[in-house]
Amino acid sequence: MAKARKPNSDDVVRVDFDFRRQLAKKVEGNLASFCYQCGACVGDCPAATYSDEFNPREIMLKVLYGLGEELLVEDSVLWQCTNCYNCAERCPQDVKPVEVIISLKNMLADLNIYPPTVEKIIGTFEKTGRTTPLSPAVDRQRERFGLPPMKPVPMDEISKLLEPAPDEEDDSE
Repeated sequence: MAKARKPNSDDVVRVDFDFRRQLAKKVEGNLASFCYQCGACVGDCPAATYSDEFNPREIMLKVLYGLGEELLVEDSVLWQCTNCYNCAERCPQDVKPVEVIISLKNMLADLNIYPPTVEKIIGTFEKTGRTTPLSPAVDRQRERFGLPPMKPVPMDEISKLLEPAPDEEDDSE
């Protein structure tokens, strides 16, 4: 019969409730709390299929424990999520892991932590209002499929939306 080992201080996980509250403000409240770690989210996940590091169930476990310091880092595994929503469709608790992951990506972006490809897409959007630049090839493809030319983007409206929000201190006057 195996002897039970005495737990040491390294075995204790302290839940970071501040991180969980911060995430709850970004995504449908306390959505992640309903995850009971069944693993259904992993079954059809293309990122988990092709990556040894990405696992939505493990991400949700880290969220449950409030381990933001493991998720909100340079080269975060979160960027491997394809946002396909397969995990949300499979989840028996309607937790929507993809929404949690997107919110975590937004938290990374708030910290100015994103891969160079995302930075390039952001730059393109800020300049053109589109995530991919238009080209004559796009115009030819649209014409080939009988689609009308792309309409111009109202950059003045987009620029207004991209302006930083006024500080709350300024509103208190």
